[in-house]
Amino acid sequence: MRQLALKSRDIDGTGERQSIVPGRNEGKFAVYQRLPGAIARGLFVILLIILPSAFLPSSSGDARVVVMLVALFAAIFTIAEYSSQSPSLIEFRDAPPYNRVRFIALFIAIFAMSVILSGDASHTPSTFVMFFDVIGERIGASIDFPYSPVRLMLVMMPNDTSPEIMSSLRTAAGLSYLASLVSLLVFIILLRMRAWPRRSKTFNVWVNLPTFDPAAGGDVVDRLNRDSLVNLMLGFLLPFIIPAMLKVAWTFTNPLSFEDPQTLIWVVAIWAFLPASLLMRGVALSRVAGMIHVQRKKAYAAAAAEGMLPI
Repeated sequence: MRQLALKSRDIDGTGERQSIVPGRNEGKFAVYQRLPGAIARGLFVILLIILPSAFLPSSSGDARVVVMLVALFAAIFTIAEYSSQSPSLIEFRDAPPYNRVRFIALFIAIFAMSVILSGDASHTPSTFVMFFDVIGERIGASIDFPYSPVRLMLVMMPNDTSPEIMSSLRTAAGLSYLASLVSLLVFIILLRMRAWPRRSKTFNVWVNLPTFDPAAGGDVVDRLNRDSLVNLMLGFLLPFIIPAMLKVAWTFTNPLSFEDPQTLIWVVAIWAFLPASLLMRGVALSRVAGMIHVQRKKAYAAAAAEGMLPI
């Protein structure tokens, strides 16, 4: 039975971390192989963070310096996570396209909002900017219906908010929320089509879920299913809870000033993509739990066929 349990843990990737290389040199070579991809990801992170400041004017002279510092630290963190032998915070590093779908959707939303709001700041917007503005305005108006998350984002604003800011917020919120929903749909489709996360190589739970401790106690499958349910519930409720929390908080403190378009972009992006990320994580954890359950059944069936289980 002990051998069967160890075999099952090795199959589903929940066993203790074991080295599959004869020495340290091959491990270092693997790190060097990951380094170019990690550097490329770091550069894309820098590009994402500086997009709004590149398109839009800032109300503070030191804002660009702060943005560059944040982008630099985020890039260093990304390079360290993707080049190391095992990450510390980033999940599903070796299970694409989980992180790629989230990043691409966020990048598209940030780029579109930056282009649209740059047209509002410009006296003579170009045809390219007007094209994005018309599409974003129609998307925002179509999603702005009673009790929708976009309507709640508008209701949370103070009564003295200018119509221009309300229009920009409606456009940005509708565009970001649609992008987050599309990213979730794309991930589910890819999950079905490509048999994510396990295709041709063994899925290692320890590497792809660094914040999840398989040895913390309790059944791994039950814990993964429970975490999946919690993430799905939070992901569904947060688009409605966040505006209400901001509304309550602004009764005690000064509300955020959306006159700065960069503030509007990042607040709306967090509001739209944090719930979508939680929903995707819930779906991913449920998939991993199901995969482990199937591998367990196969391991026990094989052990039963070999007569290793007690009668």
